[in-house]
Amino acid sequence: NGSISAHVPRPHSIAYTATKHAMTGLTKSLSLDGRPYRIACGQIDIGNAATDMTARMRSGILQANGELAVEPVMAAADVAATVVHMAALPLEANVQFATVMATTMPYVGRG
Repeated sequence: NGSISAHVPRPHSIAYTATKHAMTGLTKSLSLDGRPYRIACGQIDIGNAATDMTARMRSGILQANGELAVEPVMAAADVAATVVHMAALPLEANVQFATVMATTMPYVGRG
């Protein structure tokens, strides 16, 4: 899985953001190289699924302007439903990239 951080990183996230950029390259390369073998792959860019990793979002997380802000989260089951949908598609159809995020999280316009 990818992350919204590959599109709009958070402060102090260089290693995490770099790995998510790598996932995008891996997804594109596997999609191309897998074609002759009927291999399809897709990437899910997740934003603020409620997990242990995002627990700090509920108490405030550093924003690009230097302020702390509480951010909304969504149920991890919503991400799982997207995975199930992508996996259920026939090989003739593929979701190359999907963004699943908490509706009101600061993604569009982050920074």
